[in-house]
Order: sequence, then C-alpha cells, then structure tokens
Amino acid sequence: MAWSSSLKNLLTVFVFTSLAVSSVESYQCTVYPCVTDSCAACETTKGCFNEIQRFDTPSSLTDGTFKQKGCIADSNTCSSLTISATLGDQRTFTYANSCCITEKCNQGDLTLPAPSSIPNGVECPACYNEKANLCSSVTTLKCTGAEKKCIEVTGKGLGVSNLIVYGKGCATENSCDLDMSVLGRLQIKTSCSSPLSSHGHPTAKFVSSFLIFLLLLKFLL
Repeated sequence: MAWSSSLKNLLTVFVFTSLAVSSVESYQCTVYPCVTDSCAACETTKGCFNEIQRFDTPSSLTDGTFKQKGCIADSNTCSSLTISATLGDQRTFTYANSCCITEKCNQGDLTLPAPSSIPNGVECPACYNEKANLCSSVTTLKCTGAEKKCIEVTGKGLGVSNLIVYGKGCATENSCDLDMSVLGRLQIKTSCSSPLSSHGHPTAKFVSSFLIFLLLLKFLL
C-alpha cells in the first residue's frame, strides 16, 4: 500500500509540473529594425523590450536617433531605464528602455524627456574627444534639471570598429557605473565623481565654515 501511495504521489507531482510548464504561453513582440522582409514579429515567453536613444550635437549632420525593439532573450533580463548626460562640446545623450510582457506591447514608440534648461547649482568638468581616452582641455559645465552627477564616459567601437569616445560632463544619478552598448555600435563604461560645485565650490564652502567657526570661537573666549 505504501509503495502504491508513493507512486500515486509521484504521478500527481509529475502531472502538475507538466501542466505548469505547458501553461507558460508564448506571445509575440514587435521587431525593429527588421533585417529581413518576414520579421514583423518575434515569439517569446520572457518579455518584449522597447528602446530609444538620441545623440545630439551642435550640427544636425552628426545628430542621431537609434530605435530598437524585439524579444528578450532567454538568457537575458530586462530592466526599464531612462538616463541622460550632457558632455563637453555640446554633446548630449538620452536613453530610455521599457520592458513589457503582453502581446506586441512594444509596438508603439517611446518618447524621450525634453532636456531641461533650469540650472540645479551643480558644476562639473566637461570635455569630449573622439580621438583618445583623454581630453587635452577641460571646461566647467553648469548642470541642469536632474543631471546632478559628474560623469566620465569611455567608449570603444564594437566589432572591428576603431571608434573611440571619451567625455566628461553632467548626468542623472542612474547614469553612473554602467557598462552597456549604445547607438548600435559603441560599448561604453561610466563612472561618477563629486561635483565641482553645489551652490558653491566645496573648497569655498569649507573656508567659509572655518572662518565662521574661528569667529564664534573668538567670541566665546
């Protein structure tokens, strides 16, 4: 009886496991850009992603917008993310990615947030170079909007590309410590540091506080 009961329990577990596995339904995601005529959609059980990136420069000839949509690969995870950075030489980069898990939920295009012109009191070193991983000259950039971190970006071209990018400037906090591919052809790494100023240079703030301390100490003595 005990052996028969064990077999029944094992069979029950097997049936429920099989039902659970078979109940994971697949669905389609919109694909963009499409490299073949027949790839209007892809099929997945992991989710869809929707991505847009914009790189703005002083000239419209070098501006660029990159869109990508598709299925999340089985070995990958997807996280929604929106970042922006303003580097030297009037270079700005904005990125947004969204994840979803229903039929063709990534069909519509994402909208990137408009850049802010309101100063936030933070100042950062700024430069931009596409020839080496350093800058021969660095200026000071007044940060705006939610870009309250000073960022350093290094990038190299994917595959056989010899493209090099290096820059410093202002960025949103979630732009820090990233290692990702952007614009379809560039692998970047980012790191952040303390700002030069936040409503005043740190050194000036320290000197001012120290002088106030000395005056108070003299008054008390």
